Amino acid sequence: MYKVLISDTVAQECVKILEDADDIEVDVNTDISPEEFNTIIGNYDALIIRSATKVREDSIAKAKKLKVIGRAGAGVDNIDVEKATDAGIVVMNTPGGNTVSTAEHAFSLIMALSRNIPQGDRSMKEGRWDRNKYMGVELRGKTIGVIGLGNIGQVLVKRAVAFGMKVLGHDPFLSKEIAKGLGFELATLDDIWAEADYITIHTPLNDTTYHLINAETLAKCKDGVRIINCARGGIVDEKALLDAVESGKVTGAALDVYENEPPENNPLVMNENVVSTPHLGASTAEAQDIVAVMVAEQVRDFLISGEVRNAVNMPSLATEVYEQITPFMNLAYRMGSMLGQLCLDEGQISGIDISYFGDIHNYHIWPISSSVLQGLFARGYSEVVNLINAKSTAKKLGIKVNEIKSSDEKNFKSVIEVKLNTSAGLFSAQGTIFGKNNLRIVNFKGYELDFDPDGYLLICGSKDRPGLIGEIGTVLSKNSINIGHMSWVRLSAHGDAIVVLNTDEKVGKDIIAEVDKINDIRWAKSIEL
Repeated sequence: MYKVLISDTVAQECVKILEDADDIEVDVNTDISPEEFNTIIGNYDALIIRSATKVREDSIAKAKKLKVIGRAGAGVDNIDVEKATDAGIVVMNTPGGNTVSTAEHAFSLIMALSRNIPQGDRSMKEGRWDRNKYMGVELRGKTIGVIGLGNIGQVLVKRAVAFGMKVLGHDPFLSKEIAKGLGFELATLDDIWAEADYITIHTPLNDTTYHLINAETLAKCKDGVRIINCARGGIVDEKALLDAVESGKVTGAALDVYENEPPENNPLVMNENVVSTPHLGASTAEAQDIVAVMVAEQVRDFLISGEVRNAVNMPSLATEVYEQITPFMNLAYRMGSMLGQLCLDEGQISGIDISYFGDIHNYHIWPISSSVLQGLFARGYSEVVNLINAKSTAKKLGIKVNEIKSSDEKNFKSVIEVKLNTSAGLFSAQGTIFGKNNLRIVNFKGYELDFDPDGYLLICGSKDRPGLIGEIGTVLSKNSINIGHMSWVRLSAHGDAIVVLNTDEKVGKDIIAEVDKINDIRWAKSIEL
């Protein structure tokens, strides 16, 4: 039974979808302090939030069972995504669910700011008739600078063009052809500062965009510019904006987001020339229904079937694709685990090469490569490693991971090759799938053989001589260890050889010590898969 915590207010449809799913139990607790949140988060497999809940490093450290965080909305700056990734937690958002809602709200603020609608309404309610005081301006013919041209920015552009505005757009990822099709021209930030009558922001909050609107950039703007932010608090330096409004450099501003929410005793909010709303960009019935359904279905499908959609810290993976590559993920995990156990205590790992030959080179390989690393770390590393944090763990440890894809076949239709580079030498294996789900190792340390990477293995390197296999069997028989399968290969008569035995019981250290004493045995390892 998977337990899901919903700690922010979401549409009821979200709760219903999860409650209707088999093996999922839902707790809704939207009135919870940060301290209580940290106390209970360790009980849950999944968390669904909006913008109010902050999932920081201290919370993630307590979330020992947590597998997925679902954000009902696009922005994830209230989640420490890096720490979540390191902890092996998938972070999903719902991009596009509130696109129209947020774009319409931003455009509503532009209109309210242009015609002093909030101020006029307030004066009427206070019994005044300030018709001359609140003279407005038309949008027609004005230049608007749109910073950030993702889904929301592009929807807003269409509305601005419809109102007869000239649009200057800035986004390093958008092509000139797309911009031309939408009826606007791409511009630099300096062009926007110099020419725009209105500047509206639609970017994520990150190191590049933090305080993008600041004293320096505001000084470059036209006198009388109007600033609109429905994206993320922190993109605008609120102190600098207040100074610019009070000096008259900025005629007015409209804000839906703030560095601290709620913005208690914020003089910018209280300024007569600033229109403020309490983070309403996504607050329409339609948008909330959409994101509630999206996040519930994404979390449900991840918990039950492993399907990954709209994850911000790993590639998406549809159910049919997941089912297709699952046998190869199992094979990769066992190959990584086998090589890891073989090299444990032998030498320091410096790098790992994971190669894909034949048909498999067309597959989604990231979960297969991550499975190799997950298996590698499974028995020798102190922290939990899964598909999400496997590569970041390798990077943190200074292990270089190389992935190679080739359409060339290596005797089989699809082959995974893993080479582990260590200070003690190279450890390598090749594996394939027979039929639909028959996992096989077909090459080990350059020796072509065939064995099932499952259960208990005894692997010995030796010199080929008559009677050696019998002596190994005698040691195992004496210790009541039954042999299920044997694979033996030699490079030449009386030359180097390897034997792999699948056993019904684990071959313990004492038995390994006995095998090591057999003449011409060069090394022996017990493997558990």
